[in-house]
Amino acid sequence: MGRLAVEKPHAVCVPFPAQGHINPMLRLAKLLHAHGFHITFVLTEFNHSRLVRSHGPDAVKGLPGFRFEAIPDGLPPSDDDATQDIQALCVSTTINCLAPFRRLLAKLNHPELDGDVPPVSCVVSDAAMTFTLDAAQELGIPDVLFWTSSASGYLAFQHYRHLVDRGIVPLKDAAELSNGFLDMEVDWIPGLMKGMRLRDFPSFVQTLDAGDVMLHYLMGETGRASKGTAIVFNTFEALEKPAVDALQKFLPPIYTIGPFSLLSRLTIPSGSPIDGISTSLWKEESSCTAWLEGKKPGSVVYVSFGSITVMSPEQLVEFAWGLANSGYDFLWMIRPDLVKGDSAVLPPEFVEETKERGMMACWCAQEEILMHPAVGVFLTHSGWNSTLESFCGAVPMICWPFFSEQLTNCRYTCAEWKVGLEIGNVKREVVEGLIREVLAGEKGKQMKKKSAEWKESAVNACRLTGTSAVNFTKLVNDVLRPNPGSKT
Repeated sequence: MGRLAVEKPHAVCVPFPAQGHINPMLRLAKLLHAHGFHITFVLTEFNHSRLVRSHGPDAVKGLPGFRFEAIPDGLPPSDDDATQDIQALCVSTTINCLAPFRRLLAKLNHPELDGDVPPVSCVVSDAAMTFTLDAAQELGIPDVLFWTSSASGYLAFQHYRHLVDRGIVPLKDAAELSNGFLDMEVDWIPGLMKGMRLRDFPSFVQTLDAGDVMLHYLMGETGRASKGTAIVFNTFEALEKPAVDALQKFLPPIYTIGPFSLLSRLTIPSGSPIDGISTSLWKEESSCTAWLEGKKPGSVVYVSFGSITVMSPEQLVEFAWGLANSGYDFLWMIRPDLVKGDSAVLPPEFVEETKERGMMACWCAQEEILMHPAVGVFLTHSGWNSTLESFCGAVPMICWPFFSEQLTNCRYTCAEWKVGLEIGNVKREVVEGLIREVLAGEKGKQMKKKSAEWKESAVNACRLTGTSAVNFTKLVNDVLRPNPGSKT
């Protein structure tokens, strides 16, 4: 069958080039593939190479109807096995990626392309990669923007401009970082939780520089969102309805279709070829799951700070002794680049003391870990993927946000959804106390009950008649694969 006879819709999926953005985009791509779409998944050349180094060349071979492509990100070549500098990535992708993306679309639409690859019919791009809007507009095809973090975090980003206009941002001087100014309640943004403080906004507002690169980058990217055909969030209606309702009033149609992990499990058969495609940029250690077997239910502390968070050597040691002194078993993900400017070296005394009840690894299949009954609490950086996976596993959280909207996610997790406790300064006695409280204290019991309720709500959203499942069907039929003659 030649490509002209192929009537499959063809979605080109473009994640922002960081692990926390690539993974949920892959979930969305798999869901579209399961609904009959041909998928082209676009990585940067840097991440394409990392994927091959971690998993071998078969990792990017794809499958019938699912192919990988790569475009340059504009940064100098590197063989580092770590996430690139986020600020540099944001600037470079904005400036340098449109031209190679245009060339890729032209290649995919070339009539002599080998194989039965249908013409590109839509683009699904990260909402932080809005250069794709220009290319999609030139072809006259839909471009759906996918925001990979919380809707509440996105609502906060959308109001950066208002904070600047009101003279709140940038900060007047360094004293405002510590004199209580950041505790100012921001109560004039519809859709944000009651008690939202300036310090709970994504961290880039905490700048003294009127020309701050990230501040202006995010105002630019969120400002262009109105040009998208629709916006997708990996969330569910019951969790973030006020924020979604507020966003609906000034943005293109919004579709909440998460948690992707639950929706995927109900849509894609486990063990199927498409289920086996992975974009983990680190090799996952399967021994982590085996180590949990035989542990008492709810007795293990799972620790992971995601793919970007870094800490000082002193903080690493404080976390270590907090875990040790808690007396509980723990599973700790320690990336090679977790410690700023140094390797992650733990005290020999800590390693010796915890060798019977602690396991440390570089990377694991986190969703699988959080679904394991032995895990009782998640010590997390409050990244959105991690937060949702905790909900899906009904696991309470101890939150140590690092940057960006992780601060917003943390505030909601602890004060609004009531399934988390926040760490302030990293001190071993604080870490120990919070672990004991969650696993054995009265607050912990309440958090576990609330976590179970949120899990049930998430599962209901992803059932056949649930809000997320229905919204996904609407997205496919009304936006990405409209009926002949319908307006996109």
